[in-house]
Amino acid sequence: MYEYISGKITELTPTYVVVETGGVGYYIHVSLQTYGQLGGKTEARLFVHQQIKEDAHVLFGFAERRERELFRLLVSVSGVGPSTAQLMLSALSSDELTTAIATENVAVVKSVKGIGQKTAERLIVELKDKILKVSAGMGVGDMKTALPASNAKEAVSALVALGFARPATEKMVEQVWKENSTAGVEELIKKALQRL
Repeated sequence: MYEYISGKITELTPTYVVVETGGVGYYIHVSLQTYGQLGGKTEARLFVHQQIKEDAHVLFGFAERRERELFRLLVSVSGVGPSTAQLMLSALSSDELTTAIATENVAVVKSVKGIGQKTAERLIVELKDKILKVSAGMGVGDMKTALPASNAKEAVSALVALGFARPATEKMVEQVWKENSTAGVEELIKKALQRL
């Protein structure tokens, strides 16, 4: 599995980009969000999601890790494939989509072409709790906060290794961090342990 691909942009369209690195040109599908962020640039670093099908290996690229995590959440829902998820991230910004799902706004989710009432409701039901982690930058998402991702991940991993359930641990680490945004790994673990 690839984490990201960095290199020279040799072709850029609203639906895909070709990034050359090490003498190889990678054809990477992108959303309009990512396309907008790449406009005018000659170099790119894209976080990628690889889909392996019987007849092809397809790469989807994202300018931000958070957008990729949101894409992965979307495709985890039954009935939502990579093309639909890419379309959703092109029609709505990551913030608009996470807000719509978190606030159970079916009308906004349904406004995306190809998303009907049932699919919109299923997306909201299945992703409401998970989407909050992405928008808060905890757990699945990329850390948009002052807390380095490694600190939170280390704290959560250590607590899970001690036998605590991951969802409860992630919530507790997030609460501790909100109270003290300068806390290091050890302090996060100690304070979370007191409350678990």
